[in-house]
Amino acid sequence: MATTTYSISDLAREFDLTPRAMRFYEDMGLLQPARSGPGGRQRVYSARDRARLKLTLRAKRLGLSLHEAKGLIDMYDSPRDTGPQLRRFLQVLGQHRAQLEAQMAELQATLGEVAGHETEARVLLARIERAPARALQP
Repeated sequence: MATTTYSISDLAREFDLTPRAMRFYEDMGLLQPARSGPGGRQRVYSARDRARLKLTLRAKRLGLSLHEAKGLIDMYDSPRDTGPQLRRFLQVLGQHRAQLEAQMAELQATLGEVAGHETEARVLLARIERAPARALQP
């Protein structure tokens, strides 16, 4: 039975990444490709590596750090009970949600300030634009 393998360029192209990013994920311990060719210079990625890369990119889209992503993905590699894994996942997601909600509150406050300044500027501009018209009238 043949096992599907991927080159660094295969996965980089599939996930719209640079080979440099792939090597970075490998350095972080997120990917562990086998080596082949002279001096082991060619990386050979397995279906497991592809799945880990997919999960890593999903975690990044959620805003998780690579360290958090690695911790969660490594948990799923272990043959332990899934209860602790799911509890940890929920804990990380809860912390991340709280951070995002705090950022959103700050952004909403800033947007409120911007709207207030826009309103003030429009009122002042309207006064300035009306003033010369009055000055020209007899």
